[in-house]
Formats: sequence, structure tokens, C-alpha cells
Amino acid sequence: MLRKLYDWTLSLAARKSAETWLAVIAFVESSVFLVPADVLYLPMTLARPDRAYRYALVATIASVLGGIAGWLLGYYAYEAVAKPVLEFYGKLDDFEALRSGSGAGLILLLLVTSGLSHLPPIKVVTILAGVLAFSLPLFILSAIVARGARFFALAWLLKRYGEPIRHFIEKRLGLIAAAGAAAVILLYLVARYAF
Repeated sequence: MLRKLYDWTLSLAARKSAETWLAVIAFVESSVFLVPADVLYLPMTLARPDRAYRYALVATIASVLGGIAGWLLGYYAYEAVAKPVLEFYGKLDDFEALRSGSGAGLILLLLVTSGLSHLPPIKVVTILAGVLAFSLPLFILSAIVARGARFFALAWLLKRYGEPIRHFIEKRLGLIAAAGAAAVILLYLVARYAF
């Protein structure tokens, strides 16, 4: 099922309505959808490098709005809506573990790491932020920074290097993003415990 969903999402890049689909996928990815917007964003940007930054802006705005929707789900409808969604994706146990040990600093860190590298999945963190009533303005700011950094960095790479970078990104983006996320976590731990 996951492969069919991935292939369907990838097929949207060839449509005239691809930009609208990018916004839809980026929005729902941040609150309830399993496939990341990158699956659609990468082929769209490679096909139209002149629109790389436009697509990055569309994906960033839609992703942030989807994150707000996830926050609202967590804040207002955890039991009725968000919990069944997390259960469906097999993320409820991870969510509950994060929920029991999360403070504002950890939530902010998770928003940055999930925004940059999908670790943990962004939908888990947006819902968690709502459940814990994390500051909505700070949530929005961190989502803009993290998601914007991801999409605009991809836009720059794809515009500058084109098709050859696509294979590198597809194979190693998770590793690169995870390394960046690990650096952010390390900085957080150093700042928290050293000062």
C-alpha cells in the first residue's frame, strides 16, 4: 500500500495541477499524511528549475499551515481525531513516549529536527505540540524556519546542480538531514547542560 501511495504522489508531478497538489501534499503531510512532500517537490523542481524557489515557497507555506492544523488537532481534538490517526500509522507508542518526557525545549528541538529531517515524523511533533499547548507563535516561527530551510536548500541544490544531484539527494538526504538534526540536538544539549 505504501509503495502505491508513493507512486501515486510521484505521478502528480507531471500534472498541470502539480503546484496545487504540492500545496495539498505539503499541508496534509504536516498533520496526517504519510508521504513527504519531497516526493512531489523533487521531480517538479527538476522539470521546472526556473520555478524552484516558487515551489519552495508554496511547499513551505502549505507545510506551515498543515503544521498549524496538526497543532489544532492536538490541542482541540486529540482523543477524537489525532489519536486514531497516530494509531493508524503505528506512531501512538512513540507519541506517548514523547508526550510523557517533553518540555518546551524538547518540543522546540523536535520541531526543528522533524522540519529538517522528518525525525521524528512532522505529524507526530505538530500534534504533540498542540497536546502540550506549546506556544503557537513560537511553533509557527520554528516551522517557518525549519521547513523553509529544508525546501529552499533543496531548491538551491536542484537549481544549481540539476538532475545529477537528484540521485544524491534521494539516496543521502535522510543521512544529511539526520546529521544536521544530530548537530542541532548536540548544540541543545551543550547549551542546556554546560551553561
